[in-house]
Amino acid sequence: MKVFLLVIQFISAALLIVSILLHTAKGEGLGGIGGSAKLFGTPKGMEEGLDKITWGLAITFMAISVLIAILKS
Repeated sequence: MKVFLLVIQFISAALLIVSILLHTAKGEGLGGIGGSAKLFGTPKGMEEGLDKITWGLAITFMAISVLIAILKS
């Protein structure tokens, strides 16, 4: 059981990192200096879907972490 939870936690952590990296930057950052700033954003529906996936993965990761902590003691 514990090994299964650790595998699920590892997979959710890796997917959480990927989903966070897929988000678009909210500001121009250093891209605005050279004139390569984005004029138009990404489609709003795609960004909202990615937000839901990220939240789901974060909740899954935290829940598995709590379960592992309870089983360890």
